[in-house]
Amino acid sequence: AGSIVRSGTIKRNSSARVIRGGEVIADNLKVESLKRFKDDANEVKTDFECGIGLGKFNELELEDIIETFEMREKPRV
Repeated sequence: AGSIVRSGTIKRNSSARVIRGGEVIADNLKVESLKRFKDDANEVKTDFECGIGLGKFNELELEDIIETFEMREKPRV
């Protein structure tokens, strides 16, 4: 998918979900490929364009939102 990062950073191998019209239509996806122009990238920051591959999910439409996130375990204090 040709995309532009609106806020934050997108990292390769992070988890993702696709939102269409305010509803989550796909969850538990993984950012399998991330490209900047024709080069592979490990991360893309705010206001840059990139290409995102979400594995076998290819039903993206115009105006879909791809949210990426990382799960981290935080030890109790």
